[in-house]
Amino acid sequence: MSDKEIMLGNAAIARGAWEAGVKVSAAYPGTPSTEISENLVKYPDVYAEWSPNEKVAAEVAIGASMAGVRAMVSMKHVGLNVASDPLYSVSYIGVKGGLLFCVADDPGLYSSQNEQDTRLIGRSAHVPVLEPSDSRESHDFTKLAFELSEKYDTPVILRTTTRIGHSQGTVELQERVVPEDKPYERDVMKNVMMPGMAKGRHVFVEEREKRMAEDASSMEINRMEMGDTSIGFVTSGVAYQYVKEVFPEASVLKLGLVYPMPEKLVREFASKVDRLIIFEELEPFMETYIKSWGIKCEGKELFTLQGEYSANMLRENLKGETLSYKAAEVPNRPPILCPGCPHRSTYYVLKKLGIRAVGDIGCYTLGAVAPLSVVDTTVCMGASISMLHGMEKARGKEYIKNWVAVIGDSTFMHTGINSLEDLAYNRSTATVMILDNSTTGMTGHQDHAATGKTLDGTEVPAISIYRLCKAMNIEHVVEVSAFDTKEMERVIKEETARDELSVIIVCAPCALLKGQKFPYKAKTLSEKCKKCGMCLKPGCPAIKKTADGTVEIDDTLCNGCGLCVQLCSFGALELA
Repeated sequence: MSDKEIMLGNAAIARGAWEAGVKVSAAYPGTPSTEISENLVKYPDVYAEWSPNEKVAAEVAIGASMAGVRAMVSMKHVGLNVASDPLYSVSYIGVKGGLLFCVADDPGLYSSQNEQDTRLIGRSAHVPVLEPSDSRESHDFTKLAFELSEKYDTPVILRTTTRIGHSQGTVELQERVVPEDKPYERDVMKNVMMPGMAKGRHVFVEEREKRMAEDASSMEINRMEMGDTSIGFVTSGVAYQYVKEVFPEASVLKLGLVYPMPEKLVREFASKVDRLIIFEELEPFMETYIKSWGIKCEGKELFTLQGEYSANMLRENLKGETLSYKAAEVPNRPPILCPGCPHRSTYYVLKKLGIRAVGDIGCYTLGAVAPLSVVDTTVCMGASISMLHGMEKARGKEYIKNWVAVIGDSTFMHTGINSLEDLAYNRSTATVMILDNSTTGMTGHQDHAATGKTLDGTEVPAISIYRLCKAMNIEHVVEVSAFDTKEMERVIKEETARDELSVIIVCAPCALLKGQKFPYKAKTLSEKCKKCGMCLKPGCPAIKKTADGTVEIDDTLCNGCGLCVQLCSFGALELA
């Protein structure tokens, strides 16, 4: 008899991968997928790594698959954009050992710069997509994915969402079963995607997809749950849970393999119900297919294209009370940098100097909001450096004298290196600020190649960002403490005035990093306070103004970074 355990969806995926005999896992941290790798690394006999970015992670997994073992790569939805280059080609090549792409979408934009539907990428790349609806299925579908991968000679995408990955459910644990390593066989026609070979593999991919679509109608993970036939739902993923909660007596066609779609099964289900409703988050993916088959159904005319679905949305919309989703009214909590965050002092100095920042993805993106309001743009990881270069080439070097590019240490190692290489090669005069807080902060303090630790905690030589920049023949590379505001101001003035490319590395650990402790806390000497408000300008949440206009420090929030003390000209604040 097997054991049962309550697990997060992401932890269940990790367990399923281990039980399926996965030997190699690669990933780049990104909410809501991060915990997959953090759990998988705890199991024996699996090599798991944080890769520099998702493209590299995918290529590591592809190499392991070609070597004959089961392998996986994990990422959030925007990470699949980075990994799409190898994905599209390995779809043609196929697999040796089973190959799984775990991709976590983020409906509702809880921690992302856009909403994106991975099912569309699966269709475009001709890669099958499985979608679990709870932790048990996250575990079971992961194991099934490797079987399908090897049976149909294809990589497989396991698509989850924030709600699935971060919800808990019961999982039935099994023993690990490791398939025998498949011997390597040289096969140029299959594995080398030159035009002549790729043409032949494209034919194979189309035939493979057609075969899977036919088989999908008899797969157990695609099932009809017949009840009241006056209404029938076609659904998948977490949306299935909402349907069962609101309409427990309704007939449901639950799809576990959402691409390719099982046309025969859909037609059979549609013939048995009076009204057919497609309930799916984000794009009308299933709805488009079903309508293209000439089947009458309803979908996005009832439900929004944006955001995360809920049981309440389904309940309200099908009762005719409203055709648009009204979010629950909750107190507004604007995002803000943590007390003691080294990015706050950097942005304070930039704002003081009247310098704008081309931004990137990370905690430092919060420099866009009041009261700092320095970051003007955010597109994707690594883009800040390249965009500033584009601005210079469009408008000239004088135009960017009051601009800098800001990027974090982890993001620089992710895709910023190539961008900086472009600036060095194409004679930019921009100023790039690398905000090195010694971690991947926004996703929960994961290590990377410049921190000196691997995913399993092994200490390794840390790559020096300073030396990396110097290796690009950038003459002006300066390191400065994030909390030495006077020196930072001097350096920024000097470097932005140059007619040459320069890099400023702003160094200070994240205030929340494990082991990071400030020895003191800020303290107010109220008799010296002139009520000028200078200490309030950086927007530290630990500082507040009292009724009489003096300032007060909240000891429970203060991390003692000392920024406010530096800003007070009257000695009304001290570290004690």
